[in-house]
Amino acid sequence: MATLPVWPPPQGSPSSDHDVVDWIFEDPRSKALLAEVEQVAPSDASVLITGETGTGKELIARRIHSRSPRRHGPFVVVSCGAFSDALVDAELFGHENGAFAGAFGSQPGWFEEAHGGTIFLDEVNDLPLSVQNKLLRVLQEREIVRLGGRKPIPVDLRILAATTVDLQELVAQKRFRKDLYYRLNVVSLNVLTLKERPGDIVPLARYFIDHYSRRLGYPRVALSPEAERLLVECAWSGNVRELENVIHRTLLLSEGRELDAGSLRLANRSHAPAPEPTPAPLQATTPAPLQAPLHALPQPHIPELVERQQEASRLQAAIRQLCETGVLDVYQVVEDALFREVFRYCHYSQSDAARVLGVSRNIVRARLIRLGEVGAPRKTSESDDDSSKDFT
Repeated sequence: MATLPVWPPPQGSPSSDHDVVDWIFEDPRSKALLAEVEQVAPSDASVLITGETGTGKELIARRIHSRSPRRHGPFVVVSCGAFSDALVDAELFGHENGAFAGAFGSQPGWFEEAHGGTIFLDEVNDLPLSVQNKLLRVLQEREIVRLGGRKPIPVDLRILAATTVDLQELVAQKRFRKDLYYRLNVVSLNVLTLKERPGDIVPLARYFIDHYSRRLGYPRVALSPEAERLLVECAWSGNVRELENVIHRTLLLSEGRELDAGSLRLANRSHAPAPEPTPAPLQATTPAPLQAPLHALPQPHIPELVERQQEASRLQAAIRQLCETGVLDVYQVVEDALFREVFRYCHYSQSDAARVLGVSRNIVRARLIRLGEVGAPRKTSESDDDSSKDFT
């Protein structure tokens, strides 16, 4: 039987949201992962945490820190993809006065901030090769050199890293240092997708219901058996973050003391088989400019070309309508809408949105920050107590 969080917490029990991992990892495969965490946490070994976006890699990192001898020290989270290549060196290692334009005074980096505790490098695969070289020295020598400085500064910390991509493949492509990979990968922990650990889905949903009901000032809401079954049947391609968004959206738009299957505001009901689309006749849908060369192409390529031409025509019509309605700055309007919609289509995953758009994650993040879709670059210590930000 799952043990679920209650609020307000009982007297004498932990009240930190970071301890909620004890309550929401109920699937047998998740419990097996937690058993591994308990084994490696007391050591000082580097740990590489792998898994898709939104599976809860930061929760695992916090769990390791909280069960280690460094638990009374700082826990510093650094999103390696949040900085440009020009700034990531100074952010991680600090800088001296005059190291670059605008560098006034000396500034410690995040490695120094984590002294005596743990640093969690999220999306470590985004680090440029020059910074990877300096990170390797930190792992080997336990010291850093600030940008523009010469004096080594000793640091006492544990390094945890996370990635959503296969680092071995990046090593083969010469985009990630092999020696750094083995230094980080002393212990490897893989966080499964939410669909691969279905026993966590309902406990997580109940936790998020309690969490957001408390924040919104709503009375407690129960899940009906039909709603629970529907949640378990969903694919959850966005993992825990998608489930969290569904529960939050459902609470905002629903009324009553029970959430049934019809109340759930699912972006798409991927558990239900979609009807097979009926292909339209090629003669009726093929635009005139394409008719001449189509006969020369292999037959399997014809529907794809037709579909692309139809999509392009719809896009052109939408842009023409914007121009006709007198919208100013059409370019910016279209570009902003493009980033917003792709971000939503990718279930709020910046990495997936970057792949769909064909641009770097830094560009996606900078644009989403400007649009107000995400917050400023996150560089936090243990003082951050909002569990809803932990699922990376």
